[in-house]
Amino acid sequence: MKRLLIFDFDGVLADSELPANAVLAEIVTELGVPMTADDSLRDFMGKRLRDVVAAVETKVGRPLPADFTAMFQQRTLQRFREGLQLVDGARAYVETFAHVPRCIASASSPDRLALCLDLLDLAGLFGPNVFSASQVARGKPFPDVFLFAAESMGVPPGDALVIEDSAGGIQGAVAAGMTTIGLLAASHIRDGHAERLKAAGAHHIARTFAEATEISRRVLVGA
Repeated sequence: MKRLLIFDFDGVLADSELPANAVLAEIVTELGVPMTADDSLRDFMGKRLRDVVAAVETKVGRPLPADFTAMFQQRTLQRFREGLQLVDGARAYVETFAHVPRCIASASSPDRLALCLDLLDLAGLFGPNVFSASQVARGKPFPDVFLFAAESMGVPPGDALVIEDSAGGIQGAVAAGMTTIGLLAASHIRDGHAERLKAAGAHHIARTFAEATEISRRVLVGA
């Protein structure tokens, strides 16, 4: 039985993947390479910012403007301020398992996580237990951020249940020796995503947080 819940953030708690990738697609298009939000989701979802920047440079075939990172962050956060939403059922799920230790392990930067947690009124539910891939050597699909989160929470990796929406995140959590639920509840999910998560090694697939609740009740201590 598992005794730690680890949440990815974007696309699991925050319904942020679609707006963030829409902004990124707009910027790449402005740089001369036409891109849609779906293209951006396919190419960049789940990557930490430094890896996104490197991938965009490859995509456009030249070094990016010096202000690219700041511009992308500014425009993305403004889009979030205009109407970032929780993934449907996320708060109820967290509250259902309030007795289970929990944390966030995300590819996003600490500043972006802090803002979004405040916008969504989630900061009080996680406190200091918010971990970013910027704190470790390698981002997802490597296991580093998951191992760092489990160590920080004082729980062996094998005792953690991870909820993820990206193939890279699933790969990282599996590589860390954790049990995974691939979640398909956010607005960016497209046809075939369940198959991609299964191929990445997801132990369970949940189309909604209600389904994730039923799975979690079977695998969490005291659930």
